[in-house]
Amino acid sequence: MTRTADADRIVAALYERAGTLHRTAVTRRVPGRDLTPVIDSILSSPLTGFPLMLLTLGLVIWVTVAGANYPSEVLARAFQAGERVLAAALSAVGAPAWAGGFLLDGVYRGLAWVIAVMLPPMAIFFPCFTLLEDLGYLPRIAFSLDAVFKKVGACGRQALTMGMGLGCNAAGVVSCRIIDSPRERMTAILTNVFTVCNGRFPALITLAAVFAGGAGAGRSAAGGGAAAALVVTAVVLTGAVVTLAVSWLLSRTLLRGAPSFFVLELPPFRRPRLGQVLVRSVLDRTLFVLGRAVTVAAPAGGLVWVLANTSVGGSTLLAHLAGWLGPAGAALGLDGFILAAFVLGLPANEIVLPILLMSYLSTGAMVEVGSLEALGSILAANGWTGLTALCFMLFSLLHWPCATTLLTIRKETMSARWTAAAALLPTAVAAVVCAAVAAAGRLLGVG
Repeated sequence: MTRTADADRIVAALYERAGTLHRTAVTRRVPGRDLTPVIDSILSSPLTGFPLMLLTLGLVIWVTVAGANYPSEVLARAFQAGERVLAAALSAVGAPAWAGGFLLDGVYRGLAWVIAVMLPPMAIFFPCFTLLEDLGYLPRIAFSLDAVFKKVGACGRQALTMGMGLGCNAAGVVSCRIIDSPRERMTAILTNVFTVCNGRFPALITLAAVFAGGAGAGRSAAGGGAAAALVVTAVVLTGAVVTLAVSWLLSRTLLRGAPSFFVLELPPFRRPRLGQVLVRSVLDRTLFVLGRAVTVAAPAGGLVWVLANTSVGGSTLLAHLAGWLGPAGAALGLDGFILAAFVLGLPANEIVLPILLMSYLSTGAMVEVGSLEALGSILAANGWTGLTALCFMLFSLLHWPCATTLLTIRKETMSARWTAAAALLPTAVAAVVCAAVAAAGRLLGVG
């Protein structure tokens, strides 16, 4: 019998003995009022536990997406007003045109996109996540998924780190500290990027609304929204499947070893402490992650502006970069401008789509399209099909981590080698998956 099996038997015997002592020594004044065992039996059952997890995930995603739309619009309008004020101030002091373009069209708009797009979803998702944690539900998710992760050589606590990665992969990497085994902690760190973060949700939702939801194509709002929601949910579940597959591969190659012993004592359900939930989620998570994103987004916006406004040989540097990446993009079902947008969007995933629009429209500044219908027209005019959108969403899901996450991985692992592996591994997975999907789509004549 293996060491893990022996440990399971020992712990099972200890808990059985503790249960016997508890039943002997404890007398309930009001019998039959404790519903915790009944609820736990429902949540831990494969027949009911997994559907409830998916339902909870879908509900949190729906609340986050639906609730973030209006605050994002308000913030966008506020930043637009601020841009007009700053433009007037620069004009008043006689700033040269290039300085105004660099500061406003580059740095300022980069910051505006990140804050307007990233802050509202995080301000909703993190409190929801912390609420479930305070309620006592998240440990039960880890308990239910422990068997699944153990089969692929990982740890059940990785389910919790994946949940945190839904808000931000950098925060998900930090949360990997709860995994005791160094081998399994590294597995969780390397695969957390396959969990869709807030930085990637906006582009995924937008493209799903355009290509699956039929925005501007006469489909009803309810039907289009449901179709788009199904697509986004499918992307999230695809990330979970890839996480398990890559974890299995790592446990048999770079990170060999038997699954560690994992004992989780389920806490009782309790009424969430709303004050602490808000403080922990807003101060410790939302503002912390947003601060890191803003730090890397500001110089990125300036760099993009320089590339889009510097010409060599009659073409901008951005166009030259897209031309160089064109063959690789075509093999992945994309194009050179899409790959260039992902490369330049390394500091923050939020700016990938605006960089792409800037490239297509040749505006020299990051832009925001006024409607989904207008966005669909722009993409179609540049050769986009349903297959292109699918490959874009898959590449967005699977590609390298953003700069904030990579810096966090470097800090957590204290290793340049593992940080490089964290960038190269998902890039290889994204390339293989997108190339296969693009080849299959072309073979089947799907456009």
